[in-house]
Amino acid sequence: MQTHDAKRVAIIVESPMQRRLTDAIEASGVTGYTVVPVIGGSGRSGAWTAEGQVSRAGGMVQVICVIRPERLDDLLKHVFEVVERHIGVVTVSDCQVLRAERF
Repeated sequence: MQTHDAKRVAIIVESPMQRRLTDAIEASGVTGYTVVPVIGGSGRSGAWTAEGQVSRAGGMVQVICVIRPERLDDLLKHVFEVVERHIGVVTVSDCQVLRAERF
């Protein structure tokens, strides 16, 4: 089976920033992404967990998109406009996809 090169971009942001982030992703021309809740972790401020949160306001989400490599720079430009002033972790990794026409 043939695979095709792609980029996987994962962005972790505070839940209230989710809409701004997905709007920025769509503004870059990327229409496919997945949003998943983040239930805990550890960072510069130490360990944290979403347990006991009364609302989404204190939580985090991860937005993941898989794109063609040539779309990466434009996507990152739009994403950076959201995360530069807020908590946010952006990772980019190489991946392979089976159906390149979907990306």
